[in-house]
Amino acid sequence: MSNLLDCFLNTSIFEGKPKQVIMIELKPLKPEDITPFYTWLNDKEVINYSLSFFQKLSSKDQIKNWFESLFIEKNTYNVGIFLKSNQQLIGYTGISNLSKLNKSGEYFIFIGDKSQWGKGIGTIVTKQVVCYGFKELDLNRIMLTVSAPNIGGVKAYEKAGFVREGILREACFRDGEFHDKVVMSILKSDLR
Repeated sequence: MSNLLDCFLNTSIFEGKPKQVIMIELKPLKPEDITPFYTWLNDKEVINYSLSFFQKLSSKDQIKNWFESLFIEKNTYNVGIFLKSNQQLIGYTGISNLSKLNKSGEYFIFIGDKSQWGKGIGTIVTKQVVCYGFKELDLNRIMLTVSAPNIGGVKAYEKAGFVREGILREACFRDGEFHDKVVMSILKSDLR
C-alpha cells in the first residue's frame, strides 16, 4: 500500500503530522482475526454509534457469520486496522456500496479497542482509506453518515477533509431516544 502512503504524505488536504501514519498499518483481515470482535461487538459503549446491524449481533455464531461475510462481499473494500508496533488488531475500516457507474462509495470505520480512542487514529485511517478510494478504486465521491452525538467522529471526519452535506433527522434510535445523523462527503477534486 505504498501508493496509499504516498497519497497521504503528498496531498495538501492531509497536512499535519504524517509521521503518525507509521503507527498504523491497514491490511486485509484474515479469518483468525475474529477473536477481538467477540468482545467488541458485545460492548455497548463500543457499538453505540456503530452500524445498527451491530446492535443485533451478540452470540458467537451471529458474529462469526457476519465476520465470514466480510470475505465474500463484492462491492466493499475492507481492511483491518493494526498497530505496527505489535500487529494488534484494533478495528476495521473501508468503503462499502461501491458503485463503478457513479464512482462512489460509503466510508466506514470501527475502532473496537477503546484504549486506542482519542489518539487521532480515526483521522489518520480515514485519510488513508480516502486516498486509496480515490487513487486505487478510482472513486470520485466518498460519503458517510455519522451520529450527531458522536462529536469525536464528526471532528475526525472534518479533519480528514469531509464536509457536511445535511442532516437525516431522527434517523437513529439509541439509549431510548432518537438522534440525527450527519451526512458528509469528500470529492476527489477536494484533494487538488
